Amino acid sequence: MSTGLLRDFDPEVADALREEAVRENEQIILIASENYVSDTVLSVQGSVMTNKYAEGYPSKRYYGGCENVDRVEELTVRRAKEIFGAEHCNVQPHSGTSANLAVYLTVLKPGDAILGMALSHGGHLSHGAGVNISGQLYQPHTYGVSRETGRIDYDEVRRIAHAVRPKMIIAGASAYSRIIDFEAFQEIADEVGAYLLADIAHIAGLIAAGLHPNPAPYADFVTTTTHKTLRGPRGGLIFCKGKYAKAIDRTIFPGLQGGPMMHTIAGKAVALREAKMPEFREYQAQVIRNAQAMADELISLGDAIVSGGTDNHLMLVDLRGRGITGDQAEKALGRAGISLNKNVIPFDEAPPAVTSGIRVGTPIITTRGMKEDDARIVAGFIDRVLRHIDSEEVIREVQEAVRSHCRRFPVYTDRLD
Repeated sequence: MSTGLLRDFDPEVADALREEAVRENEQIILIASENYVSDTVLSVQGSVMTNKYAEGYPSKRYYGGCENVDRVEELTVRRAKEIFGAEHCNVQPHSGTSANLAVYLTVLKPGDAILGMALSHGGHLSHGAGVNISGQLYQPHTYGVSRETGRIDYDEVRRIAHAVRPKMIIAGASAYSRIIDFEAFQEIADEVGAYLLADIAHIAGLIAAGLHPNPAPYADFVTTTTHKTLRGPRGGLIFCKGKYAKAIDRTIFPGLQGGPMMHTIAGKAVALREAKMPEFREYQAQVIRNAQAMADELISLGDAIVSGGTDNHLMLVDLRGRGITGDQAEKALGRAGISLNKNVIPFDEAPPAVTSGIRVGTPIITTRGMKEDDARIVAGFIDRVLRHIDSEEVIREVQEAVRSHCRRFPVYTDRLD
């Protein structure tokens, strides 16, 4: 990733790359949906496979010269099926959202009812939000979390499912910090004759490591991104029961996509190989330990964590007790070199552009090598900024402390030339 050669030809792009490397080096990044890929994945992303057009599937391409990309795609499929215990896998989706759309288009008709987690309670746009095509093409219904516990109430999900009789139930979230009971979702889906889609985009790495229940035995379809906790390139995967294999493949190609991104699929293959290593399981366990240590520290400093803690890689911090908004917190912490996102919390009265909370995730700091004590230090940085949110002097002091802490865990020091 050295920018030396690029700088001579296109200094503007070279400068942007270098500054991004500096940012990732000097900031503490707590965005739950991001991670740093390995050098190996990064190199494959920039490999010769970016050159190859390969419409179709292995041995059934519409272009010649696909023998090498066929090998890579077959390898990616084999590794993914082995890790997640799935009957079929399509590795071509460009994103998690396009993977979800492919599932809908495979078995649903426009106007069919779907039941997903409410966006305001931790769900994802592609689970039926009105601003997304999933909420415009289908009839969306939602479930949420209990006001008392901050957790999914499966009895309430069952009640809603029996009332609205959805054609599909979506289990999964982008801001939910507790274990998801996929078996309970399957039972509910069976009761109302619905398909079950499990979206594991955020927790795929934890599942691959055996640290979260796997939905593959229960769900008709499973979708995921390959970045986030799985620590691969930006892209998607679809798993399904064998009886849906041909239909899913037809929906992806030629239904939704043309040529797959073979350099990204190669990156997925490498990331999946990494996911089979013993070190990967320890990494995922450390992600959880760091999240729990950070949540506990924030609670001890007076913050409220939605659901009272976390079982995975993220948490939602309720800022109403501090009298500040998520937007204010995100901006102040950003100036201090701590990158995260504002986030609505369940039953939030603030608008989505303001919010009453922030979402905090530990995949990146764990990738850098930070442990529980470091997570508690980071929680202290957050607390200090939020206690003195109007003090630019304090924010500058925290920024320097953040940079000093980050220097202990370098990422790209050999790429800043």
